Amino acid sequence: MADAKVIPFGEDRPRRRPSGRRVRAAPPAPSEPPVEAVVPLLEPVAERPAGAGWERKVAGGLSFLRRRITGEYEVDEFGYDKELTDQVLMSLMRPLFDRYFRVEVKGIENIPKEGGALIVANHSGTLPLDGLMLQVAVHDHHPAQRHLRLLAADLVFMLPVVNELARKAGHTLACAEDAQRLLEAGELVGVMPEGFKGIGKPFGDRYKLQRFGRGGFVSTALRAGTPIVPCSIVGAEEIYPMVGNAKTLARLLGIPYFPITPTFPLLGPLGAVPLPTKWTIQFGEPIATDGYAAEAAEDPMLMFNLTDQVREQIQHTLYRLLVQRRSVFF
Repeated sequence: MADAKVIPFGEDRPRRRPSGRRVRAAPPAPSEPPVEAVVPLLEPVAERPAGAGWERKVAGGLSFLRRRITGEYEVDEFGYDKELTDQVLMSLMRPLFDRYFRVEVKGIENIPKEGGALIVANHSGTLPLDGLMLQVAVHDHHPAQRHLRLLAADLVFMLPVVNELARKAGHTLACAEDAQRLLEAGELVGVMPEGFKGIGKPFGDRYKLQRFGRGGFVSTALRAGTPIVPCSIVGAEEIYPMVGNAKTLARLLGIPYFPITPTFPLLGPLGAVPLPTKWTIQFGEPIATDGYAAEAAEDPMLMFNLTDQVREQIQHTLYRLLVQRRSVFF
């Protein structure tokens, strides 16, 4: 198998959409060519074979498989595979987004149409499904169908299969160097500063933001001169209500926590099915960073103030969305 070609990130190929317009034949003029030569070009869409759409899909699928087998596809230096993400991974996540969690997206216009931006969101849900749904929200609802490059914890890249899929989907290790390179290349970067403290918190602490670390994400945005977009996610807290944590078992397995929910591990694999809660993802107004001096990224007081500003904006939006929510499931 040939090696995949490596390209600089940010290089996309525009896709052309079929027109789908029907052409209606006009009475021929004396100077026009014979009708027999014109009619096949003006064949109405309704009279075309019914299976033409399926044939195109099958042909596209076979072409995709051929490129996979021969290695004639492109990845960037982080391992991001845009074609695989668009045609396979997004298609697998989209039913969860649209039908299972029925995600409502608000404030998508606050994400810039082009250029780098850092999206900072709350983290919850025992398993990191919120990050995946955030990725679908940005891609499917943004007018430019932008891709979100999430910063993930070390554990993600230590797990077999998960490691490879995360790289293919455009995610990378949560370190300042990688984040800054992506931002300076004009990419959208997503970060959830609560980390395992947020995703593994007990159900009684739901929608209470945990500590945001030392503000490293703010420093990265300042160095890159890109805006920070706060993001609040409601609905993920209830998919796996965590009522306990088997800490001893977690230490033996080498994982941050071992969740105990009303259905897991009591029901075994069936208990791993998330509850079909109703989600809302809201993007807040961006916080500009390009007006600060170059040395601002080294000012600890500025880091603290901006971190607190982002955190408070996310928390207040969470409370507002919870007040507006009619039900956990509807």
